[in-house]
Amino acid sequence: MQLQSVNLTAQQVVDLTNKYMIETYQRFPFIATRAKGMYLYDENDQPYLDFYGGIAVNNAGNCNDKVVAAVRDQVGEIMHTFNYPYTIPQAVLAELVCKTLGMDKIFYQNSGTEANEAMIKLARKYGTDNFGPEKYHIITAKKSFHGRTYGGMSATGQPDNACQLGFKPMLPGFTYADFNDLESFKNEVTENTIGIMLEPIQGEGGVRPATQEFMTGIRRLCDEQGILLMIDEIQTGWCRTGNIMGYMNYNIKPDIVSMAKGMGGGMPIGAICTIDRIASAFNPGAHGTTFGGSPVCCAAAYAQISELLDHGLDKNAKEVGDYFMEKLSALTHVKEIRGVGLIVGVEFDFEGALSIKHGCIDRKLLVTAIGGNIIRMIPPLIASKEDCDKAFDILNASVEEAAANI
Repeated sequence: MQLQSVNLTAQQVVDLTNKYMIETYQRFPFIATRAKGMYLYDENDQPYLDFYGGIAVNNAGNCNDKVVAAVRDQVGEIMHTFNYPYTIPQAVLAELVCKTLGMDKIFYQNSGTEANEAMIKLARKYGTDNFGPEKYHIITAKKSFHGRTYGGMSATGQPDNACQLGFKPMLPGFTYADFNDLESFKNEVTENTIGIMLEPIQGEGGVRPATQEFMTGIRRLCDEQGILLMIDEIQTGWCRTGNIMGYMNYNIKPDIVSMAKGMGGGMPIGAICTIDRIASAFNPGAHGTTFGGSPVCCAAAYAQISELLDHGLDKNAKEVGDYFMEKLSALTHVKEIRGVGLIVGVEFDFEGALSIKHGCIDRKLLVTAIGGNIIRMIPPLIASKEDCDKAFDILNASVEEAAANI
């Protein structure tokens, strides 16, 4: 849909949005009209180098040709049917995901927070079915982020974050421990603990990777205590971190894993994967979804994941991500650079993240800001070293401008 097709000006689109939509986002100051590869284009067909990737969604590139073709083909056959009949896209995607991850079963959802909600429900159902009604306690990490439904929000270890303020009380049964502190997690374990839920890299928490020692220790703790290890790969999954899943960087395997974002190539899909023993807790009626497993979204996800695997975009994410983080070390006012693969955070020594972000937008680079002093970059995994050079030059100029204006 373009401006001419609806007979509107750019300003009229902005005015309609402001008039009718409940806004919780700080909008970029342009209208996105098309996208391709590493670029998003505005209403004047000006290209913006995309280093936010729809928030870690467009892993195989904006409007990847095979994903687009898969969606177009499937739309012409069947768009929706609910989950009573079998569908081909569901079946072939299930096989691809389960075989790739070495899991037995998959359950489809529509988004990341729904996938986390399903993971929480499955863990609690498994606990109460096998150990009794009090076995529902789940430990998560401080500064974590697991979504905006009540389960995901309650699992999020940020009680002072805007995502929780005004929505309390949270759901009972969650406690929080210090990320990368094994002893802190051990201290939270009780006789009623059924799960430990973690991100391999805390995205909204400031792009903070888990350490090898911590993840190995958590897996051992779960094995010793009969606790389910629940890994949230919503943002880190599907090649983002230089491996197919973030947890694979640590040579561990979760009992349940959630995924979304980079799975669907831009179409709304999420899922959880687990093993047979745990999956059996979701008996008929225990959980469901109207749109989850949509034929169109499953077809898109099959094409997206095939593109990621066939083109080795996990390896590209590692090579280009390592190059980019080394390049970023030349920025001024840097306190720390954190990341793995192509999820990269730069923490500055002054509170200027929003100014830096808007300076980048003015120079046609799209990035996101976290808190007051962190810039996060999560570009499509087709990014090249040349793209990183362009991003660095723009970021460098934006940092200098923001620092000078303090």
